[in-house]
Amino acid sequence: MLNEALLQRGLTTLNHIDGEQGEAVMRALEDISPDLGQYIIGFAFGEIYNRPHLDLQQRELITLAALAAQGGCEKQLRVHIYAALNVGLSREQIIETFIHCICYLGFPKVLNAIFVAKEIFNNQCENQPHL
Repeated sequence: MLNEALLQRGLTTLNHIDGEQGEAVMRALEDISPDLGQYIIGFAFGEIYNRPHLDLQQRELITLAALAAQGGCEKQLRVHIYAALNVGLSREQIIETFIHCICYLGFPKVLNAIFVAKEIFNNQCENQPHL
């Protein structure tokens, strides 16, 4: 069990970055592996995301590139694209990050990431109030 202060710091960071998306991931783990949820909150968001020298935007760009590189991480990529938008990254910065990865990952993995981003961007447009 992780200490309570670390869990609280992680939960605060997770809510700031991911909002509802992060909470949905944690709820999805409650019935199968609540310990895994606590490790994600305490270690990833309590420790790693709170280290010095990188801001949240930089951390999310790195996370997007890493998830695109792994492939098969579309659910996690979806959560972190929303997170990237939540911390103030633009659609253009997200797309440019994936384009930059073409040289290192190849077109198939980048296309997969771009299509996840497209789905999210389209969903955002549909959920915006029309003036």
